[in-house]
This record gives sequence, C-alpha cells and structure tokens, in this order.
Amino acid sequence: MVVGAYEEVQGRCYMTTDAAARKSLKNNAKILIATDSSTDANLVRKLLEQEFDHVFTSVDPDLSVQDFENRAPDVLVLAFNAIEKSESFYLGIYRHSTKIHLQPHQTIILCKQEEVNRAYKVCRKEYFDDYVLFWPVNNDAPRLLMSVHHALRELFAMRDDQPSASQFAAQARNLAVMGNMVDQQMEQGGQRIDLANRAMKQVEGEIAEVFDSFSTKLAQGRIPNMSANPDIANMMREIQKLTQDEIGQRLHTVTDSMQRIAQWANEFKTEFVPHVESVRALNVMAERVQPTILVVDDDEFQRDIMKEYLTTANYRVLTAIGGMEALNVLRKVRPDLIMMDIMMPVLGGIDTTKRLKAMPAHANTPVIMVTGQSEGSLVRDSIMAGAVNFVVKPFVRDTILAKVASALRQAPSQAAGKDSAA
Repeated sequence: MVVGAYEEVQGRCYMTTDAAARKSLKNNAKILIATDSSTDANLVRKLLEQEFDHVFTSVDPDLSVQDFENRAPDVLVLAFNAIEKSESFYLGIYRHSTKIHLQPHQTIILCKQEEVNRAYKVCRKEYFDDYVLFWPVNNDAPRLLMSVHHALRELFAMRDDQPSASQFAAQARNLAVMGNMVDQQMEQGGQRIDLANRAMKQVEGEIAEVFDSFSTKLAQGRIPNMSANPDIANMMREIQKLTQDEIGQRLHTVTDSMQRIAQWANEFKTEFVPHVESVRALNVMAERVQPTILVVDDDEFQRDIMKEYLTTANYRVLTAIGGMEALNVLRKVRPDLIMMDIMMPVLGGIDTTKRLKAMPAHANTPVIMVTGQSEGSLVRDSIMAGAVNFVVKPFVRDTILAKVASALRQAPSQAAGKDSAA
C-alpha cells in the first residue's frame, strides 16, 4: 500500500512540461554509493536498483577519487555509519579531485537516529543536500528513493541552459526598453504620416492654383502669342480635365494610400498596447529581483563587512568560508558575481577561480578578487585565472559598490545590476 501510493505520487511528480527531459534524466541517472562497509553498500544498492538502472558502489578509500571521476555520478549517496566519516570522505574528494567541480551532482547522507540533529545542521549549512534516517531500518523504505528523485529534480532545475533569476530580470528590463522604443517610434510614425498627408493636400491645392492661374491668363489673353488662338476655350477645358482627371486622381490615390497606412498604424498601436503593458508589468517585477553575490572569505569579520555593504545596496548575498565550500555552493546556485578572497587555506582564491571558470554554468560569472596585497604577480595570476577586478583591504564602501555595479553591467548574459547600488 505504501509503495503503491509512493509510486503514484512519484509518477505525478514527473508529469510536467519537461516530463520527457525529466524522464530521460531519471532513466540515465548515475548513482554512486560511498561507504567503508561492503554490507551496507550492497544493502543500499539493492534498494536503489528497484528504481534506477545505473547504481555503483565505492568501498575502497584509496580509490574514492578515481571512483567518483570514473562514474561521474548525478547523485552521491554517503552511506557511512557516522556523519564525521561522510564529511571526511567528501572533503577528501574535493581536495584531491580535479573534476568534482565539473560534475553537477547532489549529495545525500544516510544517518543513524542519534545523529539526525547533526545531519540536519550539516545539510542546513549546505555541506550536503539531504539526509535520510537509515539506521535502524524503519518502515519508510521508499524515503531514500524519494530523496534521489528530489535530487534529480534539483539537478534538472539547475541545468546550464536555464537562466538565473537575475539574467531573466535583465532581459525583462531590455524588453521594457524595447517596448518604450516601439511606442515612441509608432508615435513619431503617426506624426510623420500626418505631416505627409498635410503636405499632399498642400501640393494638391498648389497644383490646382497653378492651373487655375494659367487658365485665367489664357481666358484673359495675357499669354503672348496665344491671345488670338480660337481654340483657347478647348485648351482650357483640356487643362481642367487634366487637372481633375489625371493629376488630381493620382494625388487622391497617394492620399488614400497614406490614409490606409495611418489606419494600419493606429490598428497596430491599438493591438500593441496590451503587450506593452504586459512588458511593463514584467519590468516592475524584474526590478524586485536582487542580483546575487557570493562572498568567499575565510575571515568571518571580513565576510560580515562585505555582506553589510552589499546587503544595504540591495544585493542578495551568499557566503562561503573557503574555496571548497564555495565550489560546493556553486553546484546549487548561480550567483551573478563572486567576491573572492585570494589568501585562504586549503584552496586559495586563484585556484578556486580557475576551477569555477572551468564550470560551464559559471564560465561567464564575473569574479572580483579581494586581497590585502597588490603585488604584480598576484594581479597577473588573478587575471589569468579569470578575475575582472580587484578590491584591496581595508575596504572602502563606495569603491566596492562601484566595482560591483561595473562588473555586473559588463558581464555577458548577467544581470545589469541596480543603478542605485552604484
């Protein structure tokens, strides 16, 4: 009964607009179970193989990095009997693997009942993505299966071809600008059509006046060599006919065409109005989107200062206490800009920047290096790693905000940033 209900819910979860893509991801998903117990590895593997076709295990600590890089898992299940072991295993992979940051994946830790609170805390801090109470075995056997399905949906939502909220907001602002331009051009076009209509009427009147004047002169005999011409009356009739039937008709045709253009322009403008209003409404919503900035620094005091400056300038701020945590955060979010401290233990800012620039989702994300030094070698190495600018400690608020706003404006396919934040 429980399994049947679970399958029904799970089936509905995948019935979305992207159902085919989600189903493909589910069918081709690779799951790696890491543990130091072959018994536990086999137990978890059998459970997952009920739903997934590609389930692998890694039980040799000496091969942990190799297993991860060879399998390139979408979901990593850490089935150690202590959370401390899971943390040590994952940290070791981040330290020694050169490919882990290139492989989008979700992490699930299995825990014992007495470690549930700790499991919650490490997931709350985003060291891992989810946890499952697995020991002792309880009646909620599908819980791990459901966690894997949730993890795959998270991966699908973070695909590289999906725009971030700020990128979408930037495009919405561009649409609003385009809508205003079209509106202005339509207004100017209507004015020019009116001017053309008035000019055509004026030309028509002037031509009529010229022929009337010429006819009057003929009738009064004021044109040399034509006063004694017996056919003047006939000539006047021909001129009048020419004026009305030939030139006048053609001028009326042009005037009628201009009126049709004016009618089309008015109809187009009327139909275009609701679309312009929709774009403007979208722009209002876009203005509420805050560009996201990731601050990476092992110094809590420096992080807090930077966070305060950026938050008060209407930016959304995420933090990471080091390079490895930053790479872990970047698996789940797509910030619009990264403030990267250079001097950090384990994985410094330059190496972290090199790694994140190798990630397709973050290749265009601007990075501003934060340093207490300004040696030429650091500047050169940072630029080669992909940094776009520098901030030197101690911080100057206005300088930081100006550089952040500039980097956001110049970033390809990134949010333009708030003018007020500059």
